[in-house]
Amino acid sequence: MPPLAFTISLAAVSGLCLGSFLNVVAYRLPAGLSLATPPSACPACGTAIRPYDNVPVLSWLVLRGHCRSCDGSISPRYPLTEAATGALFAAVVIARHAGRTTWLGLIFIAALVAITRIDLEHRIIPNRIIAPLAAAAIILTAIFEPHQLPERLIAGAAAGGFLLAAVLAYPGGMGMGDVKLAAVMGLVLGRAVAPALLVALIAGTVIGIAVMARRGVREGRKTAIPFGPFLALGGVVGLFAGPALVNAYLQGFGL
Repeated sequence: MPPLAFTISLAAVSGLCLGSFLNVVAYRLPAGLSLATPPSACPACGTAIRPYDNVPVLSWLVLRGHCRSCDGSISPRYPLTEAATGALFAAVVIARHAGRTTWLGLIFIAALVAITRIDLEHRIIPNRIIAPLAAAAIILTAIFEPHQLPERLIAGAAAGGFLLAAVLAYPGGMGMGDVKLAAVMGLVLGRAVAPALLVALIAGTVIGIAVMARRGVREGRKTAIPFGPFLALGGVVGLFAGPALVNAYLQGFGL
């Protein structure tokens, strides 16, 4: 087995490269376009991006956030997506010591990054991301942690049911995409989905209050804020700190 430092570095570089592909996913998937063809191009002038201008993060910095051909502005969300994916991939390897559960953690992170971008920009959480993630969670858990599968199936049903009840009680506040994402988070995190949902709800509430404080209660209530990114934040917290938080809670009550 390679040294952990090398594995962490490899994960970071792989995350940077995958983050570049997730930019493509976030742009093309909601539009129903092919993820493979045509090659990436400048959104302003349509010129195909040269390989040396498509190096994650670095190319954007060298070009100062502009297209080499037309000097059109390129959004910082592209390098931020790449950097976030690389950093989170490295963190997964550090947290799990490149163990057998690392793969599911990496797949989960990649899906959350893509979902965050798409939900922020289009207010949707695509089934084409949710369904493969659910399948990966069940299959990899059955292979590497079969003893965890019953708990995770129950956690998935409970998390999805919890948000479904919220959707039915307050129509318009959340959508079925959020319900499906919560259910899949349960499949990945097991009981750690509980603090993940708590973090998501707290973060969503804080941002909602901030919006109302800035725009006024009436206008703030009318402002559409996608909940997927908050679920993604909770998912990251659940992945890295969820088990510890659950254990601390149970020990606090002597359970």
